Amino acid sequence: MVSPVIYVVSDSVGETAELVTKAAISQFNGSGMTLKRFPYVEDKEHIDEVLSLVSMDHAMVAYTLVKPEMRTYMKERTDIEGISAVDLIGPIIDQIQSFSGKEPLCEPGLVRKLDEDYFKKVEAIEFAVKYDDGRDPRGILKADIVLIGVSRTSKTPLSQYLAHKRLKVANVPLVPEVDPPEELYKVPKEKCFGLKISPEKLNNIRRERLLSLGLNDQASYANIDRIKEELNFFEKVVQKINCPVVDVTNKAVEETANVILNYIQKGRP
Repeated sequence: MVSPVIYVVSDSVGETAELVTKAAISQFNGSGMTLKRFPYVEDKEHIDEVLSLVSMDHAMVAYTLVKPEMRTYMKERTDIEGISAVDLIGPIIDQIQSFSGKEPLCEPGLVRKLDEDYFKKVEAIEFAVKYDDGRDPRGILKADIVLIGVSRTSKTPLSQYLAHKRLKVANVPLVPEVDPPEELYKVPKEKCFGLKISPEKLNNIRRERLLSLGLNDQASYANIDRIKEELNFFEKVVQKINCPVVDVTNKAVEETANVILNYIQKGRP
């Protein structure tokens, strides 16, 4: 006995159509069925070509075509030729349109575009974690954005926020006793952003941080003279790089991110 053949036809890559068809076939334990995927069927002539093969194989068709005229043509042709066919996506599009009152885009491949956007975001988030706090200076040259600043200038949360915008961000802490990585001076200055903060604000932030950890808030970490020394070092580094500087003293992470994004998009702070 010849095994049944199902043609999976799509105006995109056909992954959705194949997945749904395989899910249905699984209810028959596969039953020796053969799937043939035909992606990027984008015009009526292509439909005709596929259906001629379907007829030769005495196969059925499962299709996902989002353009109404293509769906209509497929139904008309399969009805005329007596080919078993099932529209996998058309009925639900029509139902959602009726239910929501909104017009569908009727644009092939949108699921794949959404998936690609999602994976780009995940990749950017993983990048931000891997190259957080100067852990690996090699990330500096791979990054879309490099953030530099002294401790407690919101480098990490800002990196994560920008990662959700699908930007790969590395951040580098600046400490007077440690020379900045050489890679920092090889980055195009437009990609590098210094995070500036007032000594008084940083003093308050660090003191609160020490207290939250159950430590003495008079430690060197929160000493105003020490803070000024760190900020002077920061100024020397950003001047050498000649990169844009954003004052984060009274800014939320979202505000700082918007300043950086605006700079990138328009070429100015």
